[in-house]
Amino acid sequence: MDIHAVDDSVTRRIQAMVQRVQGLKEHDLYFYNQPVSEIRGGAKVIVRGREMGMYASYSYLGLIGHPRINAAAKSAVDKYGTGTNGVRTLAGSLSIHTELEETIAAFKGAEAAITYTSGYSTNLTVISTLMGRGDWVISDKLNHASIVDGCLMSGAEFRRFKHNDMEELEKRLQQAPSDVAKLVVADAVFSMDGDVIDFPKIVELCRRYNAWLMMDEAHSVGVLGKTGRGIEEHFSMEGSVDIKMGTLSKTIPSVGGYVAGKKELITYLRHASRAYIFSAALPPAQAAAANESFKVIIDEPWRIAKLQENTDLFINGLKAAGFDTMLTTTAIVPVLCGSDDSAFALTRTAQHNDVFVLPVVSPAVPEGLARLRATITAAHEPDEIRRAMGVIEKAGKEIGIIQ
Repeated sequence: MDIHAVDDSVTRRIQAMVQRVQGLKEHDLYFYNQPVSEIRGGAKVIVRGREMGMYASYSYLGLIGHPRINAAAKSAVDKYGTGTNGVRTLAGSLSIHTELEETIAAFKGAEAAITYTSGYSTNLTVISTLMGRGDWVISDKLNHASIVDGCLMSGAEFRRFKHNDMEELEKRLQQAPSDVAKLVVADAVFSMDGDVIDFPKIVELCRRYNAWLMMDEAHSVGVLGKTGRGIEEHFSMEGSVDIKMGTLSKTIPSVGGYVAGKKELITYLRHASRAYIFSAALPPAQAAAANESFKVIIDEPWRIAKLQENTDLFINGLKAAGFDTMLTTTAIVPVLCGSDDSAFALTRTAQHNDVFVLPVVSPAVPEGLARLRATITAAHEPDEIRRAMGVIEKAGKEIGIIQ
């Protein structure tokens, strides 16, 4: 079908997006989907032949390219090949998959764990498998899209509460009938704002109202807690989460997602969740890389300490320059710009000065709250961070974001 010959809502949506992208490209404001040809030391990349400081990576502990992790992946290819050609339930399970799940369970202080082929599919399948018609699922308004989609797909009564507003969460819990299953789900660290959920209060409310608690720790493993184990360790409240979800593609330099919890929960998911039953298994190299990554985090705790030092340097420096970094205390640092145009312009100047950052604009965030979403890692050195802040500060003054 020639979409240009049809005038319907689908065609109009496609054309509107194409025109927006084309307009940005014509004004040198489009920096998404840039191919990185080389990663150097975790904190620098080669893009279009230029070396740039990377401030958009989720490799919070700088584990990409770690020799132990690379060696584990290469060894797995030699032993198993490059794929499994099957689903886990049938012929796709390998010993490295079992070892990885045992490693995750131990790391998260859980009885068992299950892995999936992406973080997105993990949230989608786990929520929609556990919850159904007549149940209630209650979600923070700033939760990741995969959580929202899982809630919608479940068919359960779907209610949201204002971001990190525990009073409104309690109202939602009070609205739910006492005899229905209730699931409260939230990001531990929010991917657009970098702030941390009010964990002690959300745990208290879930216990008081007999609700299951699911935490998405995509951006908190390796970031929160003295040894990087996440939000429970950060608040010294181990054992407080029923469904411990995380990814294998951010701090862990691989691909996939996981849930850790009670043995009965994991057995149920292994035999009822569609993304496990009907998706091919993780490739052996990726499973082995993830498995070794958790061990490296345990063996090299200095990475967590350095990440926090780098984060504090970046946040405090940007604040001193006059930028609004919102409520972040983590390695995700929003640099508030206001309008979409200002965010695009700040990105352009930063990119032209070899600082790889990207804008987040509407509709991903509300209009007027466009921002750079910069990320800091343990691979950055203080002088590199200071240079990046200098570039962003100079550009912010030229654009009029700061004085």
